[in-house]
Amino acid sequence: MSKNKTLSAAKSAKNDEFYTQYADIQKEINAYLDYDPDTFRGKTVLLPCDDPE
Repeated sequence: MSKNKTLSAAKSAKNDEFYTQYADIQKEINAYLDYDPDTFRGKTVLLPCDDPE
């Protein structure tokens, strides 16, 4: 089954919750930091699982 058909089937079944794995987020953050170590300096990064309070 192609990826598009899989997503279409999930949409029609209302099973459209897809989660990004922590390892994938970590790789992306590391890529930003390799490019510019100051990318996140002085910034707050909120993830959906964080309690904003």
